[in-house]
Amino acid sequence: MVNEYGSAVSIISDSTNAATASVPVGSEPFGITYDPGKGEVFVSNYGANSVSVISDSTNAIVATVKGLNGPQDLAYDSAKGEVFAATPGPVTSPTSTVSVISDSTNTVVANITVGNTPYGVDYDQAKGEVFVTNSASDTVSVISDANNQIVASVNVGSNPDGVAYDSGRGDVFVVNAGDNTVSVIADTDNKVVATVGAGGDPTAVAYDSARSSVYVTGYGAGIVSVISDSTLGSGATSTASTASITTSSTTQPIVTATGPASSSTTSVASSTGSSSSLPLSYLGLVVINLVLVLALGGLVTSARKSGKMGSG
Repeated sequence: MVNEYGSAVSIISDSTNAATASVPVGSEPFGITYDPGKGEVFVSNYGANSVSVISDSTNAIVATVKGLNGPQDLAYDSAKGEVFAATPGPVTSPTSTVSVISDSTNTVVANITVGNTPYGVDYDQAKGEVFVTNSASDTVSVISDANNQIVASVNVGSNPDGVAYDSGRGDVFVVNAGDNTVSVIADTDNKVVATVGAGGDPTAVAYDSARSSVYVTGYGAGIVSVISDSTLGSGATSTASTASITTSSTTQPIVTATGPASSSTTSVASSTGSSSSLPLSYLGLVVINLVLVLALGGLVTSARKSGKMGSG
């Protein structure tokens, strides 16, 4: 887990959920991705214009990739053994570049011009393509990893930010912070096939293959939206139902965006004795939602470095 203001990466044991180590990296670390082929973790350091490479066997930095212009999100390309870094640059001089890092040499091997102010990046292993959100252009650039060339530019919502590949459907989910929506792109033809409402300034997104669900953090409202990909069809627009879950003294609202709203609900008692109405299909997701509020929220502890949350 990156600690943006601590210039460090915390390592958490999945057996105890406790921090076991802290690795100092460059200033203002932001993005993180894992390279299973090398057993290494790549961390983007926005303030240092670099990427730190950490060995997962020793928790030590084995390389520092320099010369990147304000790197943020990272994505690992397993087919090529490369890491794609979105580099929007500083707010005073934004750029339109994605840098490609080879994991065999830990050097930048290509710089690809995309749209204005690229933020999010994710890899589609089925197509061998990389999807990049361009916040200031309201587009998504699609890059072929075979030649590092742009093969498509997709118009999406306002100020696109996070992006996640859904391997179950072959779709790419893009969160649009400027208009509180999620654009769904089919990787078969690189066209938007659905638009889903997601409130609270959506910024980060993650796909859960076990549940065929997509989780979206609402940075401005402290919520997580849950989208079931099984309900999405061509041209679909989802409706949303809401619920509030109370844990200890903190109330965290959870928005579940499905397809047609479900009329079947039940009540869940909180620790204070109050109850909340929830769709039955989402009772099993309550714990996951609460964890993701913390985990994904850590990805967007502040507004994007390049002046997002109001750049458009």
